[in-house]
Amino acid sequence: MRILALTKAFFLALTLFISCYNSNAQATNITVKQDTKFEQLLNEKRKTNISNAINERYQIQIFSGDSEKAKSTLNEFRQEFKDIDATIFFFTPNYKVWVGNFKTKIDAERNLIEIRKKYNNVHLIKPNK
Repeated sequence: MRILALTKAFFLALTLFISCYNSNAQATNITVKQDTKFEQLLNEKRKTNISNAINERYQIQIFSGDSEKAKSTLNEFRQEFKDIDATIFFFTPNYKVWVGNFKTKIDAERNLIEIRKKYNNVHLIKPNK
């Protein structure tokens, strides 16, 4: 019995040595050819991910009204607060100027205090998807 066990162990060790000696699975290079439409789909997905991230954050509305006044309010805000993002959204029939992209409500409220000193009719909002 002992001779069979030693022989079995020897052949097992020999088999493992030979398989490890001859294996070189990582030595080849792999090239992937993908369709150009795949890259376009990835870009579209990235755009939707960005819009979802924006919609989950708090913003401050500083104006709601006609187009020309919204543009002038946006320009004034950008000159006054250079480090806060601002944009115009159209919700029938008004143009709204939303500023900021705050992750937490506390950050938005801190900025709301500063913005309220310059603009009188401001609202803290969390847009829906």
